[in-house]
Amino acid sequence: MSVPASSTPTFDDPAGTWNRRFSESGYLFGTEPNGWLHDHADLWQAGQRVLCVADGEGRNSVFLAQRGITVDAFDISEVGVRKARDFARITGVRVNFAVADIAQLQWPHGQYDGVAAIFFQFADPELRARIFRGFQRCLKPGGILVLQGYTPKQLEYRTGGPPIESHMYTPELLRESFAGMEILELREYEADLAEGNGHKGRSALIGLVARKAH
Repeated sequence: MSVPASSTPTFDDPAGTWNRRFSESGYLFGTEPNGWLHDHADLWQAGQRVLCVADGEGRNSVFLAQRGITVDAFDISEVGVRKARDFARITGVRVNFAVADIAQLQWPHGQYDGVAAIFFQFADPELRARIFRGFQRCLKPGGILVLQGYTPKQLEYRTGGPPIESHMYTPELLRESFAGMEILELREYEADLAEGNGHKGRSALIGLVARKAH
């Protein structure tokens, strides 16, 4: 998830902020999965268990569940999770949804074959570091992380994400943060996003795929 640059992010009340944003009609980030996640979903097999982080209204978790993956998903917004549950129901899939604050999450040890971490750039550097450690903790040996976010150049495009440079990702940051994992792909690129009204237009992106050591 992310906050459009056209609005001032409110990080002192994230639940209230996201509840308000998800209360709008339709789906803020659309119903199609994120492109980076879509292109790398084959790394997980049907029956494996994947955690969708800050899943919002469910577009990514529902997509993975449609592929036969067992999906746990959470978001801080009760409104978002309610809409995600409705989306899963009308799509005909099952996702294990929960309302949870990522800042307070107790990451389980070695429970998941994968983690899908798409646009959660509300996290400041300190919280982000804890979250990144949580990803590595909760993956099984050989588990795969698929992550996407914005680079600092996104501040020029202002088509999504908080307008705060310290919240953005660089290749160096990701290499250092996941130095204990095997980096399968790390790509910095630009693309035109059309993910609802939340991510719309030319965007400066970075994608990571990394595997936890056996």
